[in-house]
Amino acid sequence: MPGLTILLEKKLAENAYLSKAQRFSATQMLLCGDCQRAGDGIYNQASRGSAFDLKLTLVTETFPPEINGVAMTLHRLVGALASRGHEVEVVRPRQSKDDFPAKIPYAELLVPGLPIPGYADLKIGLPVNLRLKKRWRENPPDLVHVATEGPLGVAALLAARSLDIPVSSSFHTNFHAYSKHYHVGFLKNAGLAYFKWFHNRAACTFAPSADVVTALGSAGFQNLHLMGRGVDTQLFNPGRRDEALRASWGAGPDTPVAMCVGRLAAEKNLPLVVKAWTRLRRTRPDLILVLVGDGPLRSSLERQFPEVHFAGAQRGEALAWHYASGDLFLFASVTETFGNVVTEALASGLVTVAYDYAAGRAHVRDGENGFLATFDDVDHFHSVAEHALQNYSTWPQLRAAARSTALGLSWGNVVDGFEKVALGLLKQPLGGVCVTNA
Repeated sequence: MPGLTILLEKKLAENAYLSKAQRFSATQMLLCGDCQRAGDGIYNQASRGSAFDLKLTLVTETFPPEINGVAMTLHRLVGALASRGHEVEVVRPRQSKDDFPAKIPYAELLVPGLPIPGYADLKIGLPVNLRLKKRWRENPPDLVHVATEGPLGVAALLAARSLDIPVSSSFHTNFHAYSKHYHVGFLKNAGLAYFKWFHNRAACTFAPSADVVTALGSAGFQNLHLMGRGVDTQLFNPGRRDEALRASWGAGPDTPVAMCVGRLAAEKNLPLVVKAWTRLRRTRPDLILVLVGDGPLRSSLERQFPEVHFAGAQRGEALAWHYASGDLFLFASVTETFGNVVTEALASGLVTVAYDYAAGRAHVRDGENGFLATFDDVDHFHSVAEHALQNYSTWPQLRAAARSTALGLSWGNVVDGFEKVALGLLKQPLGGVCVTNA
């Protein structure tokens, strides 16, 4: 088909603005002698394979230097993709005057932002639609992955769609579920409707746990794909236990230490953690509670519970030392889409008590490597925490089993899954969607 080949080559040369995804789809007509039609597009039967270099732009309103599970997850994802030879750029709000864009191993574009109400130290990105369109028209990525649904995320979604650049998204945070914790429960349904509108305009939406995939599917979200979470078992491991750190909390070698890690914010259900600890002290008066993290509730919690140790925000090895220096992990949040802190606690060899959903349901086996309470059942959470303490003699076996579970949770497998779906999007016909479901 030499005439068609010459024509297509000419058209590709004339349309220099086409993204690599569009060029790939069209080029298949030049390279493939065995093509089949499917709807309005043309598919090549041969796989391009993972060796293909992807040019990806991640758009997010949370990313390091912020400290939270979503920021950590996205940082690991783009770092791994860059290490595999993909070209990655991160578009995010500038968090402070001292916040400068990274250049290695991925590039960053920092955009203006505004403080989030109730989280003065965090920013949402402004809707820089025109700036993104100009940037991507001149130098289009193969795929835009939008990780947050704020003004910056909407701008990126609309800009990419207007330029026919494939878009994927990910659902990380139950903001619609947060509404009752911030006295705006009347916005819950509106929030869910907005999220559905947003994510259904992407070719694929990644969700971090099977129960979130099920819930979103029931609510009318389309083209869902499971992307779980790994854990860094070299960083988080029981060998980092630090007796000097424990001594600073007033704990001796045999003193049990209960712990919770996360933002000190309303949606984390911290009053239940403190109440559970208070009840457990009836049995073990020497039980110490350490809260690791910072947030808008810290000052009020410190005033209410002066006997609790507040360790502040920790990161890297310091965070790992704190985990490993605890014994019992109490996690009462009911608003997680996953809960990275659960797998970090397992990796650190802690005895975990959590609700039966998200990371707890995925990785905690009740009575074997931790304990599970019926979701959002306060009385059962107390009962399970008391049961865990009553089984203090079995903690060494539970801790070993928790560590064993975490060793099977590889970030490499998570990145493999994302990479496979992302490259698959580029093999769809122009304007196609991913129909891979978990």
